[in-house]
Amino acid sequence: MVEPVDRGSDHVQSLARGLSVIKAFSATSPELTLSEVARATDLTRAAARRFLLTLVDLGYVRTDGRLFALSPRVLELGYAYLSSLSLPEVAEPHLERLVAEVHESASVAVLDGEDVVYVARVATGRIMRVTINIGTRFPAHCTSMGRVLLAWLPPDDLDAYLGHVELRRLAPKTITSPTALRAELDRIRSQGWAMVDQELEEGLRSIAVPVRERSGRVTAAINISSHASRTTAESARRDLLPPLLATAARVEADLHATGARSGVLSHR
Repeated sequence: MVEPVDRGSDHVQSLARGLSVIKAFSATSPELTLSEVARATDLTRAAARRFLLTLVDLGYVRTDGRLFALSPRVLELGYAYLSSLSLPEVAEPHLERLVAEVHESASVAVLDGEDVVYVARVATGRIMRVTINIGTRFPAHCTSMGRVLLAWLPPDDLDAYLGHVELRRLAPKTITSPTALRAELDRIRSQGWAMVDQELEEGLRSIAVPVRERSGRVTAAINISSHASRTTAESARRDLLPPLLATAARVEADLHATGARSGVLSHR
C-alpha cells in the first residue's frame, strides 16, 4: 500500500487542479464544454478556462472554440510509466497464445484508484462501442478485472473503497449497491475468478483471473472478453476459464523467474 503524501507546504494546488481538468475527460465524455469542465472539477468557470487554455497552449488539449478534448499528446504523460513496466512485455506473448487458442480478445490491467488501467491487450476484433487501447480506463466495480483486483485488496482498503466510491450504472445489469458488490467480491475471492455479464456494456461478457507476485499479493488481472451472443456464461466457465487460468500461471512463472515488476498502481 502506498503511503499517503503529506499535503502541507509541498502540495501544489494549481498542479492538482490542472490534473483534475485532464481527468475530467473520459471515454464516455471525450468532448466537454467549459461549463462541463468547471462542474466536473468543482472549479469556477474562470479558473477552468485558465487551465484549459494553458493545456491548449501546451498541446495537451484541443478546442474548436466551444468544445474541448484531449489531444494525442496527453499520452506522453503516461507513456514513460507504462513503457517502463515489465508486466506488459512478459504478458504479451502469453496473451497472443491465449487469443490464438480461444479466438477472443484478452487483456491485462492493474488497479489505479477506482479504475482499472489496461497495460496489455491482444484483440481479435472490436466488441465494444469504445475502442480499448493501452492506458484505457474503466470503473473497477463493473469490470471483471476490476472485481478481481478489488476482491484481493486488503480489508481496510476495500472498506475505504466501498465507503467513498460512486457505483455508477453503465448498463441495466450493473451492480450499484455496495452491499451487493461486497457479496460478489467475497464470492470471487472464494472461487478464484470473476465473471461480469453485461454490466459494463450490454452484450459484453468477460471473465478474469488474478496475477500474483512472488509474495502471493494480487497485483494485476487477465481477462477474456466476448460478445454475449456467441459465448454463454456456462461456455465461458467451461471453455475460457481453463486456458485463462493456465495463461495467468505462465505469466506469473515468467514474472517470478525474471524478477520482473508487475507494475501495480496505487489504489488510493
